[in-house]
Amino acid sequence: MRLRVLLAAVLALVSCGALTTIVLAAKKNDGRSVRVVLRNADGVAVGVVTMRARSASAPVSVRVNVRGLTPSFHGFHVHAVGRCEAPTFMSAGGHLGAGATNHGMHPGDMPSLLVKRNRTATLSFTTDGFKIGDLRDSDGSAVMVHAGADNFANIPPRYAPGGPDQATLDTGDSGARVACGRVAPAR
Repeated sequence: MRLRVLLAAVLALVSCGALTTIVLAAKKNDGRSVRVVLRNADGVAVGVVTMRARSASAPVSVRVNVRGLTPSFHGFHVHAVGRCEAPTFMSAGGHLGAGATNHGMHPGDMPSLLVKRNRTATLSFTTDGFKIGDLRDSDGSAVMVHAGADNFANIPPRYAPGGPDQATLDTGDSGARVACGRVAPAR
């Protein structure tokens, strides 16, 4: 009899553990997180970007891990369209929210990514420039790594007396698109 009670207790605990695992898995995919695989023009995975928010209106925590990129600073943005067609990735459109402001203040502008000599980079930050829902709109979005450094349209007047040109205001002069990861629209 004691063996049956003990066995029933163990089965109850195992069942609760399985239920907890199912509940945690459901919470993980509740629309408050996005995981993006960055791929280069050859389709090779070069990194992962994870974005999470505590609620639909909370700031978004971003974690980036990349490898195999050229050592240097790289522009790092969210682009407006969830398409990553190689080799140029121009299918991703411009930066998220680019129509509203100049570069450096676009909702999709993120800190530059510093790739070290060993060709790896990690980056963690929090942004209130966009929400997870903004990334998963009707056409999705794309996370993009550019070939060069981003100047955030910050050109001192001594170098550009008339102010930055339109390309700088639009893109931050960060150059070609070298890695792209698609964020799918919400279902």
